[in-house]
Amino acid sequence: MAPTSANRASKGNIQVDEARLEAALGHKQELVRGFGLFSLTSLGIIIANSWAATGGTIVTALYNGGPMAVLYGLILVTIFYAFISASLSELASAIPSAGGVYHWSSVVAGKYGRAAGFFTGYLNACAWLLSAASMSSVLGNEAVAMYLLRHPGVEWHSWQPFIVFLVVLWMCCAIVCLGNRYLPLINRISLVLSMGGWFITIVVLAVMPRGRHASNAQVWRIYYNETGGWSDGICFLSGLLNAAFAVGTPDCISHLSEEVPQPERKVPQGIMLQLLTAFLTAFVYLIALFYGINDIDAVFNTNVNYFPVAEIYLQATGSTAGAVGLIALLFLATFPTLVGTLTTGGRMWWSLARDNATPFPSFFGQVHPTLDCPVNATVAMAVMVSCLGCVYVGSTTAFQALISSFIVLSTLSYAGAIVPHILSRRRSVVLGPFAMPHKIGYVVNILAVLYIAVTVLFFCFPFTLPVTVQNMNYTSVITVGLMTLVGIWWLFQGMRTYKGPTYSREAAERLAMGKQESSAEMSAMDGM
Repeated sequence: MAPTSANRASKGNIQVDEARLEAALGHKQELVRGFGLFSLTSLGIIIANSWAATGGTIVTALYNGGPMAVLYGLILVTIFYAFISASLSELASAIPSAGGVYHWSSVVAGKYGRAAGFFTGYLNACAWLLSAASMSSVLGNEAVAMYLLRHPGVEWHSWQPFIVFLVVLWMCCAIVCLGNRYLPLINRISLVLSMGGWFITIVVLAVMPRGRHASNAQVWRIYYNETGGWSDGICFLSGLLNAAFAVGTPDCISHLSEEVPQPERKVPQGIMLQLLTAFLTAFVYLIALFYGINDIDAVFNTNVNYFPVAEIYLQATGSTAGAVGLIALLFLATFPTLVGTLTTGGRMWWSLARDNATPFPSFFGQVHPTLDCPVNATVAMAVMVSCLGCVYVGSTTAFQALISSFIVLSTLSYAGAIVPHILSRRRSVVLGPFAMPHKIGYVVNILAVLYIAVTVLFFCFPFTLPVTVQNMNYTSVITVGLMTLVGIWWLFQGMRTYKGPTYSREAAERLAMGKQESSAEMSAMDGM
C-alpha cells in the first residue's frame, strides 16, 4: 500500500506543479522534472563551488587585507547573503519559475512590472554571462599555471589561457546540450569529486608544510594593505569581492524550478543548503591554505600567471609536483562549475526569449524536441562568452573586472526583485511554504538591500592607487554600458512587443488550497 500511495502522491504533486505553471504563471510545461532535492542542491553547490572559486580568484582579496581580511570578510558576507538567500527563497516558494528574479520582479512590481522585470532579467542574464567568462578564465589560468610550473623557462602570454578558455567553454556547452538527461547524475558525481578534491587539498595543506606553517598572527591578526593608498576601511570593503564570488549565487537553482517536483519546497531548501555548504567548505579551505604560507611577500610578488595560489601551493608542499597536483584538483573541481553555470545561464536566456524579450525569440525560446534542453539559448550564451573572452582575457585587472561585474550585476538583479517586494508591503503574491513572518521578512529584506547598495558602490572602486588606464576597475563602465544597450533595446523593441511573464493570484490561491486538501487526504489514507 505504501509504495502505491507514494507513487500516487508523487504523480499528484507533479500534476499540481504543471497546473500552477500553466494557470498561475502562464507557461506550459516544456522541460522534464528530472531533478530531486539532492541533485538540485548538488547543482547549486557545484555552481558556487566556493572553495575552488575562492582559491581561483583570491588575488584581489590578498592585496585588500591579506588572510585576516579574507577570513573575517567571508563570515561577514555570508551573514548578509543569508538575508539575500532568505528573501529570494521566499519569492521562489511563491513563484517557482525558471525565470527566477526576472519573473519575481515582473510580478511584485505591479503596474511597473513590465519595465522592472525586463531590466532585472537582463541584469541577471548578463551576470551569468560574466560568471561563465570568469570561470572559463579561472580554468585557463589554472591550466597555464600548471604548465608554467613544469616548464619555468617558458614565458607567459595572454593567448595561452585564452586557448584553454575556449576549449573548456565549448566542452562544457556540449555537455549541457547533449547530456541534459544525465545532468542530475553528472551533478551528483561532480559533487563527490569536488568534495573529494576539497578533502585531499586540506589534508595536504595541513600535513606537508612540516613546521613551516604561518603563525596565528599572520593568519588571524596582521592586516596587509597592498592597494597603494586606499584606507584600511575601503581596502577591506573592496576585498569582500572574493567572498561574494564564493557564496554569491543564491538564485542559481531557482532557474531549474520547472525541472524539479514540488519546487515551492525544494528550491528554497536547496538555496539555503547551498549557502551553508559554500561557507563551510570555503572557510575550512582558506584556513588550511593560509596556514600553508611561509613567505607572504613571495605570494604578493608572484609571477605565476597572476595566480598566487600556485605560489602558496609551492610553499606548502615544497615541490613543483605537489603544487601541480593541488592545482589539478582545483581544475577538476572548477570544471563542473562551468557546466552548472552554462546550465543555469542558458535557462535564464531561454526564459527571456519565451517571453519575447530577446532578439529572434521564436528561435532562442525553443526547447530541443529530443534533447529536452534549450539548446539554442545555451549555444548563444557560449558564443557571447567567447566574445567576452576575446576582450578581457590576458589582464589581471580585466579578470577582476569580470568577477566584480558579475557580483554587481547579479546583486542588482536580486535588488530588482526584493525592492518592489518591500514597496508592495510584501503582499503582491500568495506566499508559499517558505514564508517569513511579516515583520521579520521586512527586516531581512531591508538588510539584504542595504548590503547590496553598499557593496555595489565599493566593488566599483579602482583596485589599486594611483589609478591608471591599465589598473582601472571598469565594472561601472561595463554595468552602465550593458544597461544602456538594454535600455535601447527596450525603447526600440521591448515597449512594443514585450509583454512579460504573468501571474494569476486567484489561480495561485486555488492551487494552494487544493494542494493542502490533497495532502490532508493522502495523510488520512496512509493512516488507514
